[in-house]
Amino acid sequence: MHIFLTSNKPQFDAVLDHLHKELGTLRTGRATPQLVEDIRVSAYDSTMELKGLASISVQDAKTIVIDPWDKGLTQAIEKAIRDSGTGLSPAADGGVIRIMLPPMTEENRLKLVKLMKEKLEDSRIALRGVREGVRDEILEKEKNKDMSEDEKFKLLDELEKLTKDFNEQISAMGEKKEDEIMTV
Repeated sequence: MHIFLTSNKPQFDAVLDHLHKELGTLRTGRATPQLVEDIRVSAYDSTMELKGLASISVQDAKTIVIDPWDKGLTQAIEKAIRDSGTGLSPAADGGVIRIMLPPMTEENRLKLVKLMKEKLEDSRIALRGVREGVRDEILEKEKNKDMSEDEKFKLLDELEKLTKDFNEQISAMGEKKEDEIMTV
């Protein structure tokens, strides 16, 4: 791969990293800390991610346990989880918060798959944005005589191959997540 494309590869990687994080927030059938760790909580006159305010663990396949480091934040954390749009119902139990995940219905699974496909498409759009930015840089370099026309065409071909490779990775991630969601 050309040094110019290698220097722009982190932008492509960032799209995949973001998608990986987004897909981690989608509920499959098992409890995972990723379902709640990025929920924003109003605390200490600012908003912070839940993972910065409490320890998050999985008690069993259907239960997430959140243990706030400052017990005074219990209500704020409960409210943030309820208002997060995840459909999770937290319950304070002493100083900890328990979230019991209800069984997934076929309807819920189909809604999650639809949401997942939207996230995949958002990633593809972001990938196209990165590709266009790199493409514009290549064309600008050729226009300024910093590279030859042959080198420009070679780089544009390599850019398309790189973009295709990342699109395939996005599709593979989507297929894997859809299998996880639809597995009963």
